[in-house]
Amino acid sequence: MGDGRRYVGVAERRARLGLRQRLAGSVRVAGPEEVADALVALHGSDPATVHLAVGARLADPGRTVADTERALYTDRTLVRMHGMRHTVFVFPTELTAVVHASTGITVAAKERAALLKAMAAAGAPDAAWLKEVEESALAALARRGQATASELAEDEPRLRQRFVYAAGKSYEGTHSVSTRLLKVLGVEGRVVRGRPLGSWTSSQFRWALAPAHPELDVAEAQASLLGRWLAACGPATEADLKWWTGWRVTEVRRALAAIGARAVTLDEGTGFVTADDEAPVAGPSEPWAALLPALDPTAMGWQQRDWYLAPELRPALFDYSGNVGPTVWWNGRVIGGWAQRADGEIVWRLLDTGGVGREAEEAIRVEAVRLREWVGSTRVTPRFRTPLERELA
Repeated sequence: MGDGRRYVGVAERRARLGLRQRLAGSVRVAGPEEVADALVALHGSDPATVHLAVGARLADPGRTVADTERALYTDRTLVRMHGMRHTVFVFPTELTAVVHASTGITVAAKERAALLKAMAAAGAPDAAWLKEVEESALAALARRGQATASELAEDEPRLRQRFVYAAGKSYEGTHSVSTRLLKVLGVEGRVVRGRPLGSWTSSQFRWALAPAHPELDVAEAQASLLGRWLAACGPATEADLKWWTGWRVTEVRRALAAIGARAVTLDEGTGFVTADDEAPVAGPSEPWAALLPALDPTAMGWQQRDWYLAPELRPALFDYSGNVGPTVWWNGRVIGGWAQRADGEIVWRLLDTGGVGREAEEAIRVEAVRLREWVGSTRVTPRFRTPLERELA
C-alpha cells in the first residue's frame, strides 16, 4: 500500500479466524481451558453458550459438559464473572486480576453509586447500613462456600429488604437488597457466579467468593488484556477494540502504544496487530464448517463484521438489541443459522449460498450430527432469541 503498511485482506482475516478461534478441524483442542485461553473470553450471559462454544472447538466434544463444569466449579481454572461492557463472561482464572483492573473498577464505582442513589430516593437505609449488610453477606458466603441469594438471606435477613427502583419511570420495579447488592459485588470482582441450580442450561445459579487476586495498575492491565485479545482476534480496528473493551478511545490508544501494536491496512481502514504478528498467515489445511451458538465470542468478536457476515443476513440472525443467534459458518464466514427443535433435532438454513456447494453442505451435516450427539436429550433454547432461530425451532 502507498502508506507502507501491509494490506490484510478478507481471505487472510478469515484464515486467521479459522485457526485462532479453534474452528478448523485440525486446530481443535482437548479441553475447555484451551478454548478459553484461545478466545480470551466466552460470553456467559447465557449459561448454555459457554458449553456450546466449548463443544464446537473440542476435538472430542463428548465430555464437553463434564469438563466445562469441572473447570468452572471444581478446579476453578475458569471463572464466570462480570467483564467488558458490563457483561458476564467466562475467563481463564489467571485473568481475573487483569479483567478487574482493566474494566471492572470504573464500572463498579458507577454501579455502587447508582445503587446508593436508588436506595436514597426510595427512603432505604444509607451507605453505612449497606456496608454492614454486605460484609455480613460475604462472611456468610465464605462459610457456605456457594449459596443462592435466598440462602444468604437466611443468614443475613436484611438482604430481603425491598425498595422501589426508578419510581415513576417506565422501568420502575421493586427489588430486594440482595438482587442489586450481589450484582454490584459481582462487578466489583468480590463474588462470581457459581454452580447452576439445574442443568448446564439453567440461568439460576449460586454465588461464590471471587478468587483472590492482586490489585494491578489499570494501564498495565489494559495493555495486557488488549494484547491478549489482539493476538487472538487481530487485525482489528480501533472501533473494534473500543467496542469489545468498552473503554474510552484514549485508553485504547494508550494500550496499543504500550504493547507496540503495528498498524496494517484493512478494507475498513486502519487495523492493528501485535508487534510479532505482521507476517502473512496461511489458511487451515482443510475446509471447515462450524455451528456456533448464540452469543458465540467469534460471531460477537468485532464491531465491524462485514468481512465475515454479510449485512443482508443480520436481520435474520440478530435480535433487536444486537445479540447474535446460532450461526452456520463455512471457511470463515457466516452463511446461515441453525436451531434445535423440541425433539432434539438440529436444523439449519443457508442464507448465503454464494460459493457453497455439496462439500459445504456435507460438512455442515457432519457438524449437526456431532452437536446432536454430545447435547443428547438436553433442550437448548437461546436466552436471546432471533427471527431465524424462532422460525427453525
